[in-house]
Amino acid sequence: MTQQLNMLLNMPYFFSALAGVIGLLVGSFLNVVIHRLPIMMQRNWRRECTEYLQLESADTQTREEPFNLVFPLSQCPACHIPIKPYQNIPVISYLFLKGRCASCDKPISLRYPVIEIFTAITTAIVAWHFGYTPQAVFAMVLTWSLIALSVIDIDHMLLPDSITLPVLWLGIGLSLFNFFTDTNSSIIGAIAGYLTLWLIYHLFKLATGKEGMGYGDFKLLALFGAWLGWQYLPVIILLSSLVGAVIGLTLIIVVKRDHTVPIPFGPYLAMAGWITLLWGHDINRFYLTTVGL
Repeated sequence: MTQQLNMLLNMPYFFSALAGVIGLLVGSFLNVVIHRLPIMMQRNWRRECTEYLQLESADTQTREEPFNLVFPLSQCPACHIPIKPYQNIPVISYLFLKGRCASCDKPISLRYPVIEIFTAITTAIVAWHFGYTPQAVFAMVLTWSLIALSVIDIDHMLLPDSITLPVLWLGIGLSLFNFFTDTNSSIIGAIAGYLTLWLIYHLFKLATGKEGMGYGDFKLLALFGAWLGWQYLPVIILLSSLVGAVIGLTLIIVVKRDHTVPIPFGPYLAMAGWITLLWGHDINRFYLTTVGL
């Protein structure tokens, strides 16, 4: 046990490689979360509306089969045949099956291995940056949460509270131990993060009559304020706006995307927050040095 611990402490590339493997496995689970959580939310909304409006009595309501992050077991979306465990190995199974279902030979979306590989890479980067420390473990949790939130926002234009709020509270809890920031900075950061985008939202709506973003974006910035402190909010807002502008213009000019079609802001916030998590101190120092402060 001591030998393995020394390897993790003294050989950062070994820890990063191990984290990357874990990231592959987590990425496979994130694919499940990304697909199922919005469906679970929609079913819950429908159930609540039905009960509130009393459209059906409890005796006549159609009983739905259990649907959560565990059941039913993974199955092909085309033929609905359950996927065997050895057919569900991250990336390897996709390559072995040549990107097709073993039962019906229908193509499997390339997005599944891409998310797995992306999760592995970002997890390895976090492990390399923080080393074998508790901060690395919590930073990985934040990274995985941001990946799930970003893809769900791209697909459905929503950021589930069931992910955002627990991670926000985790950030405040970590501040009690000064993991990423102190408690005062964390609490002020959470409040300031939410109110900043809330104010921008209402000013934009007052000026244009349109909604520029959703309340999920307010909570996501509050999350970063809770994790990193209020001092890093300007960097996150600046980076997310810059990345959003570049990608948005690229989509309009190159892909010919209709400029009236809304673009989710959550992925840009997530990207900016993740960069700030790793290199925010250097970015802040560079900025202050550049402006001569």
